[in-house]
Amino acid sequence: MAVLSTKVILQCNIQKAWDIITSVEKYTWRSDLSKTERLNERQFIEYTKDGYATTFTITKAITCKRWEFDMENGNMTGHWSGEFIEEGKQVELNITEEVKAKKFFMKPFVKLYLKKQQTLFIDDLKKALLQE
Repeated sequence: MAVLSTKVILQCNIQKAWDIITSVEKYTWRSDLSKTERLNERQFIEYTKDGYATTFTITKAITCKRWEFDMENGNMTGHWSGEFIEEGKQVELNITEEVKAKKFFMKPFVKLYLKKQQTLFIDDLKKALLQE
């Protein structure tokens, strides 16, 4: 299993960061997604630009504090957690992602994939905050 943790400081208030990150239906700030689909209160699907689907099941949601979910697609299973810490007029976001490849030949590439995805997520998030 690959684990990657990242800390980022966001120049916004905590409610704004929370609203953008946790709003499943308002996904257009994410450059890697073509659409999302809400299944129920706890589950949703994200589709990449190529149409590849990943199912997410929310396991913890403490408003403006912590958001966690399990994720699964044909290539991997994993868990994502985000901790939100207000520091004056900015937010510290601590992301930890744990992913296990389902296919043996993919295992050596999981950590690189995680790094790429987290970097893209953070870059997209910072751009979205500038536009708000």
